[in-house]
Amino acid sequence: MILTALVLLAGIYMGWNLGANDGANSMGTAVGARVRTVREAVILVAVFGFLGATIYGRGVIKTIGRGIVPLDELSGNVSLVVALAAMFGASLWLQIASYLKIPVSTTHSTVGAVAGAGLAYGNVTLQWGRLVEVVVAWLVTPLGAGLLAYILYQILRRLILPRWPLEDRTFGWLLTASGIYMAFTWGSNDVANATGVMVGAGVLSSTQAALLGGVAIAAGVAMWGPRVMETVGSGITSLQPAMAFIAELAAALNVHIYTALGIPVSTTHAIVGAIVGVGLVHGRAAVNAKTGRDIMIAWGATPVAAGIVTFILFKLFQAVFL
Repeated sequence: MILTALVLLAGIYMGWNLGANDGANSMGTAVGARVRTVREAVILVAVFGFLGATIYGRGVIKTIGRGIVPLDELSGNVSLVVALAAMFGASLWLQIASYLKIPVSTTHSTVGAVAGAGLAYGNVTLQWGRLVEVVVAWLVTPLGAGLLAYILYQILRRLILPRWPLEDRTFGWLLTASGIYMAFTWGSNDVANATGVMVGAGVLSSTQAALLGGVAIAAGVAMWGPRVMETVGSGITSLQPAMAFIAELAAALNVHIYTALGIPVSTTHAIVGAIVGVGLVHGRAAVNAKTGRDIMIAWGATPVAAGIVTFILFKLFQAVFL
């Protein structure tokens, strides 16, 4: 009973951290382009992230819960300890990154943490095929989002705007709409990071997990989300409303495709890749290379750091609960 309660608390903690760090992916560009205030952005992300989690989030939840480490095949207490260690390990790394205002991948954190817990237990076979599929998706996501954003922005600048010029105010509404779309797809893909292992361990059903995760995500966005919004909104490149609109649209389309396939991908990778893509239209000098470098280092470190922390936590929890 105590172990189950701790797993639920860990899931809420993970969801809170997810909202705090990844909420910026949906509306950080709107804040950076001065289209939406931070308060408006937080409200929109919280509402539509929750809706995405509850309406469309079940597919990716199954992948996180059983696709990497088959938690449903482990005995009750072992699966609960794996879930507990994975969520706490991933959450600790996310909270550090959020404090430092670094947009890291909650998906990387969660997958690295689950793998770390599985390796720490030892008597379980990691689903290497699915894990490789997820890692490949991680690599393709920023490249795909960046390329799509570059192409769409070139089409907008060269073919559409010369014939039908649009005011910044119009782009402001378009950016708000694309940010809402991104928030929905983010909630539907990333809710699994907070709740997938709970489903795999048999603590909650997919529907219950999506609901709990949606509430926790919304709380994280509201309480700490503005911190990382600053980095995404203005730290990588200076965004005009048209650029920001294209970046959000390209990123949301990428995440939506992977969500439909049940593959957990990084919304952080998608939006950062898309922002770089629109920035490169104006040349390399338009992109802040230092910020980009720092983000990429954090990306690479995230699954490893989360995996190591979780490995240690599992050993500690194993001594107490198993």
